[in-house]
Amino acid sequence: MYRLSKVVSILEDIAPPELADPEDADRIGLVVDRRNNVSSAAVSLDPSDFAFEEAARLEVDLLICHHPMLFYPVSTLRWEVCERLKIALENEISVYVMHTNFDRAPEGTNDTLAQLLGLEEVERLDMGCVGEVEPCSAEEFAMLISERLGTHVQFVGKQDVERVMVVAGSGFHSALLDEARELGVDAYVSGELRHHIIRDYPGMALFDAGHYYTEAPAMRALCHRLPFECVFIEDDPHIRVQWWE
Repeated sequence: MYRLSKVVSILEDIAPPELADPEDADRIGLVVDRRNNVSSAAVSLDPSDFAFEEAARLEVDLLICHHPMLFYPVSTLRWEVCERLKIALENEISVYVMHTNFDRAPEGTNDTLAQLLGLEEVERLDMGCVGEVEPCSAEEFAMLISERLGTHVQFVGKQDVERVMVVAGSGFHSALLDEARELGVDAYVSGELRHHIIRDYPGMALFDAGHYYTEAPAMRALCHRLPFECVFIEDDPHIRVQWWE
């Protein structure tokens, strides 16, 4: 049994709050404080209905999420938020969020993604990692990503792949891709590929492995780093692909 304050200290050691984006300052940390002791916890990528329901079913004392419950200040609570808070309050579940601070932390989302994809000589960036893989075709690298992350992969580009940048989550942003180009990257892996990005960066192979599948592995691994009983709640969005011929 751990005091909640001790658990918060452990989580802050893993992902120091000062690593987070400034706009995340009020979104991370202990966002629902039941002042309870912790003997078991659950970890989920999203603070979804399913995550809260599973946390209650498992009778855990703490739910640890990557994504914040609320991204912007509100004056009105939506029905969905009310239902999740109702579950947390009725079942004495505190909620802790580790978002962009966990992205930047050692063994966080980006480090874990780089390790899963077999990147070597890895350099940690402000947001993301860059490293090397054995030279291969774009098709071969797409297959490797698909196998390692267990999901389908969309990609564009026909050049060979050797120097790779990874950004877990939704990382197809011009500032990050400009940095990748300056670093001589020929392949970029993230989620939520945008049309204008495809048009603006034709010299780089772009691989979209989805938001969930690029971030969930680090949250899953987090369970094994905590000194108390902890379970990962699989909340795969089950994105499907329908081909038309």
